[in-house]
Amino acid sequence: MQSLEKIIYVDDQLDIRLVAEYALTNIGNFDLLMCESGEEALTKIEEYDPDLILLDVMMPGIDGPETLSRIRRIARFKTTPAIFITAKIFPSEVHDLMSYGAIDVIAKPFDPVTLSSRIQSVWDELEG
Repeated sequence: MQSLEKIIYVDDQLDIRLVAEYALTNIGNFDLLMCESGEEALTKIEEYDPDLILLDVMMPGIDGPETLSRIRRIARFKTTPAIFITAKIFPSEVHDLMSYGAIDVIAKPFDPVTLSSRIQSVWDELEG
């Protein structure tokens, strides 16, 4: 079973990125690449080669679903697990986001103490 080590996290809000960075690196001990836009993620993802893609849904420019769609066009990322993070957690939105191929949807604001364990748990289910 492949272990989860490298995560790319894309979110336009600096405060959310800082909380996520603390949670994922200090609590989860993940190797993390932070991006502030879908455009930035698209330019850096191939070199970074993440195990998991973590995306905010609502971002200016290219939103999370479109970013994931574009990432999926890169052959080696067609099946890379992705999780959306969103403030809109209504069942219809969750269903729509899952249709993009996400393995989970996490509500904002998320609990920084449990974020890493939630992601690890979803990963373990996927790998198990």
